[in-house]
Amino acid sequence: MSIQQLSQKFIEKYGESSKEASVFYAPGRVNLIGEHLDYNGGYVLPAALEFGTTLIVRPRSDSKVTFASTNFPYEASIDFSDIGKSKTGEWVDYPIGVMVELQKKNQPLTQGYDLLFHGDIPNGAGLSSSASLEVVTAYAFLTLEGGDTDTVEIALLSQRAENQYVGVNSGIMDQFAVANGKRDHAILLMCDTLEYNLVPFVTGSYKLIIGNTNKRRGLVDSKYNERRQQCDEALSILQKEVPSLSYLAQLTREQFEAHQDKIADETVRRRARHVVEENQRVLDSVEVLKNNDLKQFGQYMNDSHASLRDLYEVSCTELDIMVEEAQRIPGTLGARMTGAGFGGCTVSLVHEDDVERFISEVGAAYKERSGLTGEFYVCGIGNGVEELKGEK
Repeated sequence: MSIQQLSQKFIEKYGESSKEASVFYAPGRVNLIGEHLDYNGGYVLPAALEFGTTLIVRPRSDSKVTFASTNFPYEASIDFSDIGKSKTGEWVDYPIGVMVELQKKNQPLTQGYDLLFHGDIPNGAGLSSSASLEVVTAYAFLTLEGGDTDTVEIALLSQRAENQYVGVNSGIMDQFAVANGKRDHAILLMCDTLEYNLVPFVTGSYKLIIGNTNKRRGLVDSKYNERRQQCDEALSILQKEVPSLSYLAQLTREQFEAHQDKIADETVRRRARHVVEENQRVLDSVEVLKNNDLKQFGQYMNDSHASLRDLYEVSCTELDIMVEEAQRIPGTLGARMTGAGFGGCTVSLVHEDDVERFISEVGAAYKERSGLTGEFYVCGIGNGVEELKGEK
């Protein structure tokens, strides 16, 4: 939907006004490589996507904030005095959570607003539609209220809104990538310290294809906790050999090889090996991307999936089928699961001449082998949150 079309819907919803409307945008995100490293002290390499959430917002003359979306029928109007008093269980809890956090940091709204959101992030595909919604709301309110629009702080505020108000225990990667992305760049992020660098990711004649398995991720919570416990066990053992170790991902491959035999449980050893090798893959990926070596980066993507499947065991039949079929296409440089696992999405790097073939053949083979219908989204790397000036 164009800005002009969305503006027309805004007028239809809220009517004309002498007050000026503003337009803001925040993207979705995908993690290119570096899975299950955030809680192990490792690096991740997410990137902002070229689709996301657009917000049109206009001041009101009273103390109410009204919420509407082109994606969901639910609408709400809330007075300043009622902010945060009760949750709705609906999508509006995300922007309301942001308002709660703004109040906590002594940045309350000084006037009411009408808001209309439009998202073109596939819902439930694991591409961070909730983080996009939070970040665009925070950035818009801080801009209009003359507050500090530091994007690192906005990411942290948005994460708190999701953790504390909505009640979803997300890490920082989603909000950080949404707030700090840059076109044709990935973000090398250390989740623990928020140390980050922008890494060139110029795909040229190659496209990212996100494949949604449409497999519900029923095991994520229990298996996530189990993996964390196994990593903690490995860390505890290895700290006796390397006393300076705070996180598993701080181990070099050489250190791991030297001390791995101290981990008696083979499963725990495999979990630790994934963490150490995946972290090194992220760092190696940064180096090859600096040289625009997409072929080698694609190989690292393939290696990452094999590790997540065989060592960390967070893949599933559906993800494996989609990755296998993606890797059969001649123009595919690399394919892997992305996200927590046990369902969700894959990400593939595919030559533009093979995109149609990819979608057709991978889609057909996936349905035949899994019984499920996959969905595919072709996208590039876009900017993080921004105000779209002159596009009303």
